[in-house]
Amino acid sequence: MHWLPDWHWIKALHVTTAAISISLFMLRGVWLLRDSPRLRARWVRIVPHVNDSVLLLSAVALAALTHQYPGPQSWLTAKVIGLFVYIGLGLVALRFARRRPVRIGAWLGAIVVFAYIVTVAVTRNPWPFFT
Repeated sequence: MHWLPDWHWIKALHVTTAAISISLFMLRGVWLLRDSPRLRARWVRIVPHVNDSVLLLSAVALAALTHQYPGPQSWLTAKVIGLFVYIGLGLVALRFARRRPVRIGAWLGAIVVFAYIVTVAVTRNPWPFFT
């Protein structure tokens, strides 16, 4: 299938959009902590969603191209579960929580979960801290 892009390019896109995603999340968290009006800028509500959509599409493309799917590959299953936890904590931190300590805790928790997801991706081990 010559029309498919090389998986290296898709992986590079995936890693780049993951780096952008956590960078924007951390920036929005800092703005949240400082109660910055920048958090209400139009681009702040749009760009992270566009980037995260590209991140998700590149993940699906990588899974399809490499024939590695959640379920049979436990490390990939762990990444997907981690992703849902990360999204949930991010929603609590940036949208749903009313109390500042809860927002900060959810924000820090999401950053830790993101680090776990990256570590699982690099090691291909769902328990990277226990082996």
